[in-house]
Amino acid sequence: MLAAARAAMIEQLEHTGNASAIHSLGREARRVVEESRERIAAAVGALPSEVIFTSGGTEADNLAVKGTYAARHAALPARRRLVVGGIEHHAVLDPVEYLLGQEGAEVTFVEPAPDGLITPDALAEALGPDPGDVALISIMWANNEIGTIAPIPALAAIAREHGIPMHSDAVQAVGHIRVDFAASGLDLLTITGHKLGGPVGIGALLARRDARLVPLLHGGGQERQVRSGTLDVPAIAALAVAIDESVAGLAQESQRQIALRDNLIERALALGLDLHLTGAWTPGNADDRLPGNVHLRVPGADGDSLLFLLDAADIACATGSACSAGVPRASHVVLALGIPDEEARGALRLSLGHTSTQSDVDAVIAALPAAVERARRARGAA
Repeated sequence: MLAAARAAMIEQLEHTGNASAIHSLGREARRVVEESRERIAAAVGALPSEVIFTSGGTEADNLAVKGTYAARHAALPARRRLVVGGIEHHAVLDPVEYLLGQEGAEVTFVEPAPDGLITPDALAEALGPDPGDVALISIMWANNEIGTIAPIPALAAIAREHGIPMHSDAVQAVGHIRVDFAASGLDLLTITGHKLGGPVGIGALLARRDARLVPLLHGGGQERQVRSGTLDVPAIAALAVAIDESVAGLAQESQRQIALRDNLIERALALGLDLHLTGAWTPGNADDRLPGNVHLRVPGADGDSLLFLLDAADIACATGSACSAGVPRASHVVLALGIPDEEARGALRLSLGHTSTQSDVDAVIAALPAAVERARRARGAA
């Protein structure tokens, strides 16, 4: 967590008060919530009334996908189709899978380019000549595994042309690249706290006032009657500080992380280990790739082996792979790019953040050769 966000959370933990109560303590808690709502809205180009607090990105994605589908399908039963990016996070894919199995929905996946880019042409092709049956379009702003950034305003313009609401999972984007909800043309946008220096367990769904959503939770109807539950005032206060601070310092911090990212990529590819970079990359900027994302493929090695070997060197990384019955499977994101399964299994994601330093990059470069060698030996012996 950012120091200022942590301090804001600790300060509010000292206070008692349900933001829905009408006594003085409740009114004070409500004041904190509404001021936080205004602060978040100002940072991301939204209206305060468009900020719906949730328990995080997963809940916000579920509310956007399931809630919009239910409302749109009820209004016109022919709207049964969801148009979804082919490299979405499971917080979007699994609600879609639920709707397919339980609600009779249909899905069309928007195929990414080899670098992970979702283009306007690809979206138009997925919509088809008569998209009147589409309930929702959902395409993430920046991919959590490979870091590729989608041209969201151009995609949202296509959605608006056809009168289809569009959602974007912007969990990886807010606080790392410029995000303006009003200018984007989106109807719905997901934010979470722990990806930008806030606490775990708090997030928000930005929803235009005319967005139609059926609630997933029923109770007090605290958030626009679409999200019930007692509001977590300390976490909301911390989220507001984290978003405000990360957005305010975005230009400087982005350039700092880009320098670290490019240094890591260039040095890793120069090690002579036959490593490959996944996703779009233009050195020196964050137009096509997140400032803090490095995704490497290591042919002849399993990502899990690389993860544990690097973890032993005090380097925390990720693979993006899934495990079923103890058998590792390649990431659906990497496979969607047309990369063969054998190579996709050697995926390695290295993430940089506000605490990352040049010494961290140096440590990765120093540890990679031995880790890659041992992981390849282990694959060969398996």
